[in-house]
Amino acid sequence: MRDRVIDLLAPAVQAARDAGRTPIAVDGTLGMGGHTQQMLRRFEDLVVVGIDRDPHALRMAGERLEGLADRLIPFHGTYDQVPEALEAAGVDRMDAALYDLGVSSYQLDARERGFAYSYDAPLDMRMDTDAAYTAADLVAEAEESELRSLIRRYGEEKFAGPIARAIVRARAERALTTTGELVDVIRSAVPVAAGAKGGHPAKRTFQALRIAVNDELDLLEAAVPAVLDRLHVGGRVVVMSYHSLEDRIAKRHLGEWATSTAPPNFPVVLEEHEPVVKILTRGTEKPTSGEIAENPRASSVKVRAAEKIRKSRGTR
Repeated sequence: MRDRVIDLLAPAVQAARDAGRTPIAVDGTLGMGGHTQQMLRRFEDLVVVGIDRDPHALRMAGERLEGLADRLIPFHGTYDQVPEALEAAGVDRMDAALYDLGVSSYQLDARERGFAYSYDAPLDMRMDTDAAYTAADLVAEAEESELRSLIRRYGEEKFAGPIARAIVRARAERALTTTGELVDVIRSAVPVAAGAKGGHPAKRTFQALRIAVNDELDLLEAAVPAVLDRLHVGGRVVVMSYHSLEDRIAKRHLGEWATSTAPPNFPVVLEEHEPVVKILTRGTEKPTSGEIAENPRASSVKVRAAEKIRKSRGTR
């Protein structure tokens, strides 16, 4: 949905130009720089602040964007650190923001990163390779109740209990240090029939562990309001989610900011109670069949977008 995403952000870039300022965008999940590359090519006056916690991704994005790098300001950090990233860029607000959530194709394809269940690799899953805590640490240290809870919550896995028990039993015999070892344990706990109907039996558990290791949902809870607060009036945000947990957070925050805070039936709605944003997408937008054929990993993406229509409540 690259073209659609850029189209959604285009009016915000034009609004900055109309206001006589250089348009500033934040790519909160820079990755290998694909979306940023398209933005910089389409908008020749745009400056992008690219945030990523993965130092390898930042390096590769810089190499990919050679020739455009004078308009890219990279920031090593998590996607909730919008104020810090903007401050490092010498500005305090932005006109456009894009968040393409989840694990990147580069991270999935780099076997040594341990994100994928399809081949054997170290049980790592860190998006920031400078971080200390890995999936192997989580699997080794978490109590059975904690494992059950996070697999059920973050993976929406109905066999969370049996999987957690199987992990605890297996680690009592030897440490689980590779993805292949963990997949074998999960297979032993999930009925064969369930695996045949619901895809790979380890899919949801791997998602849950990745989210927990990288604290993804808590960071997103902080990121969405931080982005909305730092947008100029007329600025826009686009959030691309790949599972229901991410999408619920985006939907809730955008919905709250798009709703009046005035009491019901209040005769006169004061400005401070008016909605701060308007929703630009009806529900969620999804990729076309052609886009899915070109990139099957995009099949689950859901896109939400909003435009800031007045200053934030009590702040900006």
